[in-house]
Amino acid sequence: MLTQVFTSAVFGIDAVPITIEVHIDAGIGYHLVGLPDNAVKESNYRIAAALTNTNYKLPGKRITINLAPADLRKEGSAYDLPIAIGILAADGQINALDLDKCCMMGELTLDGHLRPIKGVLPIAVQTKASGFQSLIVPSENAKEAAVVDGLDVYGFSHIKDIISFLEGNPFETESIDIQAEFNKLHHYGLDFSDVKGQQSIKRCMEIAAAGGHNIIMIGPPGSGKTMLAKRLPAILPPMDLEEALETTKIHSVIGGVKEERLLCTRPFRSPHHTISDVALVGGGSYPQPGEKSLAHNGVLFLDELPEFKRSALEVMRQPLEDREVTISRAKFTVCYPASFMLVASMNPSPSGYFNDDNAAIRKSCAIRCISGGIPPILRVKQQEEYVYYILQSEGDEDINQSILSFVGEPVAVQGQEYTHNGWSVLITSADKIEYK
Repeated sequence: MLTQVFTSAVFGIDAVPITIEVHIDAGIGYHLVGLPDNAVKESNYRIAAALTNTNYKLPGKRITINLAPADLRKEGSAYDLPIAIGILAADGQINALDLDKCCMMGELTLDGHLRPIKGVLPIAVQTKASGFQSLIVPSENAKEAAVVDGLDVYGFSHIKDIISFLEGNPFETESIDIQAEFNKLHHYGLDFSDVKGQQSIKRCMEIAAAGGHNIIMIGPPGSGKTMLAKRLPAILPPMDLEEALETTKIHSVIGGVKEERLLCTRPFRSPHHTISDVALVGGGSYPQPGEKSLAHNGVLFLDELPEFKRSALEVMRQPLEDREVTISRAKFTVCYPASFMLVASMNPSPSGYFNDDNAAIRKSCAIRCISGGIPPILRVKQQEEYVYYILQSEGDEDINQSILSFVGEPVAVQGQEYTHNGWSVLITSADKIEYK
């Protein structure tokens, strides 16, 4: 007997319809075709245990399951439920009504319960667009799917309840008031009003927030760059319903929608500087949105900008211009939305204290003796060891410019020496510096 069960597969941030065809014939064997990945192939073990523990059984016949279209790769464990229902219906163990009018997704446990899945919101959008009347999902995903208006969403926690529903017993649909959910007061946790002082940078950030401009903040450690960046979403214009739905859809793909039914606050993403190019832009063997897309309609904060790899910064160019990310591979092309505000912060020098008169000069500063000039630090080789001096001019001459005319390694220096903050300060002139 042949039975068809309808479901969906998430591709990028959109879903495509999938038809699960189950054929049971004389013989022995279990054949799953249609480009399934390992998680889908292992479903037969979960399904067999779940059916046994719910007083059903996996038929001892030849079972052929086709995931159509067969040329589209299927991934994840969300096909457990439709495959199990298809096997029971094809074997005549249940009398499922109106299978052609509903779409279902869900992962089965060994005792028949349902686990939550990813990408429910894109699946719900596609289900409604395909003309189905209802969608069956795990109870934890029901609120998320109910965001789509005009679709009957049923949330179940056990396969027995689903079988009872398919056999004609009534169950209540899941519903939420989308507008009321959107109009709820959402707190960001960190408020811009917490910042005391810093009037100039606060004014600049307010202007940037009003116009959606990108920002780079340069200042020594402790000046409040990260603190200000984390509070920027609090002063951004509130999202409208369309933006909220689009943002929720992206986060649903990676399973980022938990308690929230609708993401109404602008996202704030702050990846570490060791992030890979793929994690930042998105993609992979199984396409997933990256940090750029997860920051869509929100803020992408790059702390310590010079520490990021050059390749990671180069892939920022196209999304900043086009407001989308296009991932092209040999077998597929995926487009992710990526309209975000870029906020970056950095120290003015590797030491973090350049041009700060109140901070002590540290040895972590780059030494610039002949080819530099800033800071005026001279490295002198004395008996196979190096001595470091902070130079000061005896007269009005620019000590930095005067030593630039000399070529070679300094081996001796004369002048008046004193100690300041643990450093040797030398008052000298260019003609008192001997070079090798």
